[in-house]
Amino acid sequence: MANIRFNNVKIAGIAACVPKNISSNLELLKNYPGEESEKIIKNVGIREKRYVDPDVTASDLCYKAADTLLNEMNIERSSIDMLIFLSQLPDYRIPATSPTLQDRLGLSKNTACFDISLACSGYVYALSNAFSYASQHGINRVLLLVGETFSKIVSEQDKVNAPLYGDAGTATLIEKAENSESFFSLNSDGSGYKSIMIEAGGARYPVDINNILPVEAEDGNRRSKNQLFMDGLEVFNFTLKVVPKSINDILSYSGKDINQIDYFLFHQANRFMIDFFVKKLKIDTERVPISLDTFGNVSSPTIPLTIVSRLHNKLKTNNQILLSGFGAGLSWGAAIVDLDNCYISKLIEF
Repeated sequence: MANIRFNNVKIAGIAACVPKNISSNLELLKNYPGEESEKIIKNVGIREKRYVDPDVTASDLCYKAADTLLNEMNIERSSIDMLIFLSQLPDYRIPATSPTLQDRLGLSKNTACFDISLACSGYVYALSNAFSYASQHGINRVLLLVGETFSKIVSEQDKVNAPLYGDAGTATLIEKAENSESFFSLNSDGSGYKSIMIEAGGARYPVDINNILPVEAEDGNRRSKNQLFMDGLEVFNFTLKVVPKSINDILSYSGKDINQIDYFLFHQANRFMIDFFVKKLKIDTERVPISLDTFGNVSSPTIPLTIVSRLHNKLKTNNQILLSGFGAGLSWGAAIVDLDNCYISKLIEF
C-alpha cells in the first residue's frame, strides 16, 4: 500500500452542487415487474436521486460549486495556483476539461491544470494529489473539482444500476496551513477491472454501430457496451473484504484510535455496505453521515457532497474526519484529515 503523511496543508473550504431534477426510485422500480420495490429501496437505501438536463455536464456542476465557494470565501482568483478536475465524464475526449474550467472561472493563465480519471475512490486519490502539490514551494492554493453525471451512462433498462446512480459536482479548496497534519493510504487491484466498466468508447474498443445499441445481457438487463456494467456480487465481496481493513490500516499508520475520529465519511455506494462497516468497526451511527438516501451514489463526489449536505454548520474546530473511497479499478483509499475552521458552503441546486 502507499502510505503518505502531509504536514502544513489543509482543506480550507468545500462546496457541492446537485441538479434540481429529482428521480424517485419507487416510481422507477414499478417498471420492473416482480421486483419488491420497498425491499430493494430499504437494502440499497436510495429513495431518490438527482439528474442533469441533457445539455449539462459534470464540469457545469463543478463550475457552479467552485464559483460559489470562491465568492463566499472571498478568495482572489489569481491566488489559485493549480486546478485539478476529476471525472470519468469529461466534456470532451480532447482537450482536457480543466483548462476550460480555468478560463470559465477567471483564474490566472499561470494556473496549472490537469484532469484525473478515477471512479468512486477518486476523491481520496485526487485529494492526495492536491495535498502533495500544495506541499511544494510555489504552490499555495489548489482547487480540486470532482464531479460525475452517471445518469448519462446508465441504462434505464438496467435494474442493477438504474436505481443507484445520481449526479453531482463539488469543489474543494486546499491551501498551506501551519500545524495541520493528514494521512492517506491508497491501494489498487487491477485484476478486478472487469467488475465495473464501460467496455466500449476507449482506444481498445472504439464506439461503432455494433456496440452503440442496447442488447439484453446474461443477467436479463438491457444495456449497450457504451453504458455502465457492474458485477454487483463481485463488487460487494471486494468492498466488504478491503474497506474495514483499510480503515484499521490508516488508523494504525496515523497512530490514532477509532474513538478520536469525529466523523467517518464513506463513499455512498449503498446502505447495506455502510451498515456492515459500522457494525464491523463498531462505530456509533451518529458519526457516520448518510446522503445516498436523497442523492444516490454519485461516484467520486459522494464524500464532499455528504460533508456539505449533512455536516454543514455541524463541524467544530479540530474535527478529525476519516474518508473512505472504493470502487472501479478496482481501487480504494482512506484518509484522515483535519477540517479545523473549514468553510462549508450551503448545498447548491442548479
